Amino acid sequence: MKRLHSVLGLGAIAAVLLTPLILETPVMAQLQQAGQTVAQTLQRQPQMQLQLSAAKQVVTTDDQGQPLVNWENLNGQAVVHPGDVLRYSLSGQNTSDRAVRNLVVTQPITQQMKYVLGSAIWNQTTGAEITYSIDGGTTFVANPTIEVRLPDGRVETRPAPAEAYTHIRWDFGDAVSAGTVVSATYQAQVQ
Repeated sequence: MKRLHSVLGLGAIAAVLLTPLILETPVMAQLQQAGQTVAQTLQRQPQMQLQLSAAKQVVTTDDQGQPLVNWENLNGQAVVHPGDVLRYSLSGQNTSDRAVRNLVVTQPITQQMKYVLGSAIWNQTTGAEITYSIDGGTTFVANPTIEVRLPDGRVETRPAPAEAYTHIRWDFGDAVSAGTVVSATYQAQVQ
């Protein structure tokens, strides 16, 4: 059975958001256009409607000096700077009367971003599984590792650092039933 791979425009959005970051200039976050791109990508599977959004983390303090974390949706124009944390969210629903088979969503992490370890989540009621790539999307595993040469010459396997992550993949299982809602999010920090 063919697998349905929907490579969404999150990477494209990240590129649009981050290309001018070196200059720290305002950036156009064209999320409406990205949503149209997602819809065009999914024309092969019209019963699955997906929405894409991005938000910037804003940390303030309350009256007692405790940090408060809020998320500011990125609509229209948005300014992001190195060190800012962005949250990308994907949500969708099977609006048809039949199951969507083998829905897999793969999201590249641009070079200007660093994945925030442990931040990827998904709607677990759909039986989804999450895997990661550290080799440009060639292979995916649940817990990426790297080999590190120690000063004494031995080689040790260690968890991959956040900078090594190149892609995130959500596999929503064998079938997304009619009417089922799916969602996934992850965070990345601007470099």
